[in-house]
Amino acid sequence: MGKDHPDADLHPEATGPAAKIVKAHSAEQPLKLYSGWFCPFVQRVWIALEEKGIPYQYIEVNPYHKPQSLLSLNPRGLVPTLQYQNKPLFESTVLCEFLEEAFPEHTPHLLPKDPYDRARTRIWTDYVGSRIIPAYHRFLQHQGAQGLQEKQTEFLNHLKEFTREMDAEGPFFLGKEFSLIDIVLAPWANRLWVFDHFKGGSGIPEEGKAGEDEEVWSRWRKWVRAVEERKSVKETLSEREHYLPIYQRYAEDRAQSEAAKAIRAGRGIP
Repeated sequence: MGKDHPDADLHPEATGPAAKIVKAHSAEQPLKLYSGWFCPFVQRVWIALEEKGIPYQYIEVNPYHKPQSLLSLNPRGLVPTLQYQNKPLFESTVLCEFLEEAFPEHTPHLLPKDPYDRARTRIWTDYVGSRIIPAYHRFLQHQGAQGLQEKQTEFLNHLKEFTREMDAEGPFFLGKEFSLIDIVLAPWANRLWVFDHFKGGSGIPEEGKAGEDEEVWSRWRKWVRAVEERKSVKETLSEREHYLPIYQRYAEDRAQSEAAKAIRAGRGIP
């Protein structure tokens, strides 16, 4: 996209904890992550790399000022893009699974060994991508009071269905071990605050105020706390103030990202 793209005016680099990780991974490496510090899809792959301790080079790009180095790998110019053995790979969930398979000696493992548990993980990973994240964006991008409650309820119902599938004890989805299914939703769990800022609240009940849904929301809060405290998650986040102008464009339905345009068109997020 051209230099006058309406979403191009964003903070140029990671800040806070994420800036330290960027600096630590600035040296040349065969595995390269073309990244945008602000992007939740990027954060998925970033978390996976940090969890597994895989050597990589972090390359910051503004996806609205696409450099030729990125376009030569991924003609769509989207982030995240991985360069592996001088070949391109993209799509965040695919990349996370690729890292698990291509670097089996690096632990922890992000997918269970048991075939049933692995399949179940993929089912609910798909649910995050096909239900929860589109509902998040429909809620955030909705304009006006009319219909806002409906979008909020849709989003909350998806969160409840996801939460009911969690291991009873946790704290993570599958139990004590942090895994792919936690990674794919963690960036959006860390961005729930945008609803408080722009939409009058997410609608997630406060502790003790969920009525018959208290048990499910209690489990949800336990999961969120565990994910927010995970080192790989905390260290791939920038300072909140720099996310604000980005999410303001979503909240006003002015964002021109592929995700935002898909929601406006009534399509699934690409």
